[in-house]
Amino acid sequence: MEDRPKHRILMVSDFFYPNFGGVESHIYYLSQCLLNLGHKVVVMTHAYGDRSGVRYMTGGLKVYYLPWRPFLMQNTLPTLHVTLPIVRTVLVRERITVVHGHQAFSTLCHEALMHARTMGFRAVFTDHSLYGFADVGSVHMNKVLQFTLADVDHAICVSHTSKENTVLRSGVPPEKVSVIPNAVDTSMFRPAPQRLGCEEVVIVVISRLVYRKGADLLVEVIPEVCRLCPNVRFIVGGDGPKRVRLEEMREKHSLQDRVDMLGAVPHAQVRSVLISGHIFLNSSLTEAFCIAILEAASCGLLTVSTRVGGVPEVLPDDMVVLAEPVPSDMVKAIRKAIHMLPKIDPHVMHLRMKDLYSWHDVARRTEVVYDRTLRCPNENLLQRLSRYLVCGTWAGKLFCLVMIVDFLFWRLLQFFKPSEDIEVVPDVMLPHQTEEMSEAKT
Repeated sequence: MEDRPKHRILMVSDFFYPNFGGVESHIYYLSQCLLNLGHKVVVMTHAYGDRSGVRYMTGGLKVYYLPWRPFLMQNTLPTLHVTLPIVRTVLVRERITVVHGHQAFSTLCHEALMHARTMGFRAVFTDHSLYGFADVGSVHMNKVLQFTLADVDHAICVSHTSKENTVLRSGVPPEKVSVIPNAVDTSMFRPAPQRLGCEEVVIVVISRLVYRKGADLLVEVIPEVCRLCPNVRFIVGGDGPKRVRLEEMREKHSLQDRVDMLGAVPHAQVRSVLISGHIFLNSSLTEAFCIAILEAASCGLLTVSTRVGGVPEVLPDDMVVLAEPVPSDMVKAIRKAIHMLPKIDPHVMHLRMKDLYSWHDVARRTEVVYDRTLRCPNENLLQRLSRYLVCGTWAGKLFCLVMIVDFLFWRLLQFFKPSEDIEVVPDVMLPHQTEEMSEAKT
């Protein structure tokens, strides 16, 4: 284990703190664990409000908040080649060896991976979502993914369902795709010290209130459950365009005393909301994995979820009740879960989650992927262009043109400002890291 190479990793995504979500948590916890394993990790994202420039986070994690503003849904405006100068500077300054992009919807991720391959760096991509094949948005996104994955060294998916979806959408060989699930920090999500009584059953919903997360299903499910089960109360945390429909539903059915609308819940307060309930309800219409389910289970809540995407892979059968994404089946699943509550021990469930999911395990498995990329052969531009040509009659030629322009632009930058003229930043060693290195030497 001591002979394993130490990597210098650049995590790239439009989605990172202070924004909160599954992708943001994944990047942060994975980076922290990789730092603990002795690798250097740097994160690159766009500016968030006044947060721009270079910041340091827990464990010495360095974050570049590039001076670009989000254009749509926290994504920067696609520019193709405009980002090359600053991405090149970061890669050279930090002496990066592996570029790891996250989320298919992130334009910064796609552009950074493209520039990394142009400059000869190793590239890894993690897909966190599921996409369809029929609607216009998915068709265009799938073509972009096909372009990006045509030349990456390896891809990672968070579930087996996600892997099948990614392989079908992008045409990447299955042997170049690994499945590494998400995890949960069980030290942050602990059950309540005292077990709640079941005289009143509290069902918790914490989600973005958008169509994809099944907010429209909640509008039909909540009134029916309240009608059939007089001792049930709902706590709904989250915000989004569908919040208005839920507010209208509560007014229409006079459920103000049985449905609490909390609005947006800061991540630091998620546990306090979860431990006030017995059942966690997930109504997503599409989901590659769903970290929220892990957080709820770690807090000892029984989960009721729609049977979509990679959700059936997340928890054992005795910790989750699955339902089809239709109101009648979800109501039946909730009533079944209510009858199962007396058999649920939150502390036992927490200990099981501690054994099942660990970010340290995710980091070690990701480390194996990085090691594998180092064994991939180096190829010149002509060899790489052959992969783009098979992406479509017209799309393949367009992809080749984009890569040729990117290569020429890079050579032009190399001519006017060689990599040797870019100042390399020294690595920052925290006190505990210095002590560990001293102990290793002795």
